[in-house]
Amino acid sequence: MKRTYVTKPEDIQRDWYVVDARGQTLGRLASEIARIIRGKHKPIYSPSADVGDYVIVVNADQVHVTGRKLDDKKYYRHSGYPGGLKEISLRRMLEEHPTRVVEHAVRGMLPKNRLGRKMFKKLKVYAGPEHPHEAQQPKPLEL
Repeated sequence: MKRTYVTKPEDIQRDWYVVDARGQTLGRLASEIARIIRGKHKPIYSPSADVGDYVIVVNADQVHVTGRKLDDKKYYRHSGYPGGLKEISLRRMLEEHPTRVVEHAVRGMLPKNRLGRKMFKKLKVYAGPEHPHEAQQPKPLEL
């Protein structure tokens, strides 16, 4: 009888990838990034373990969306006080905080538990073409 493989922490090999978001569609980009962060592209993938890789996203301010999402898509947050609901459109979010757009899209595709919060820390998003992670020697990732 064959035994079921269980991923052990010493088996995990983490790589660094850099993704250029220029001209990429937001949802398609986010789903591929989430797949790599979770480790679903690896043969040792396990849903209960963090086996994914690090992803660096550059040019997040030049991400593309289809349809009328720039004006119709809204991001909400609440201060916790009565009447404290804040609303901001995608167009304004891209102008003021372009990195949060990609982060929000990827976070929504990760597990909603402590494992998902741990995975999310492997995402690094930058609005421009520069990033401070050259020492990790990231590989370019074509999506």
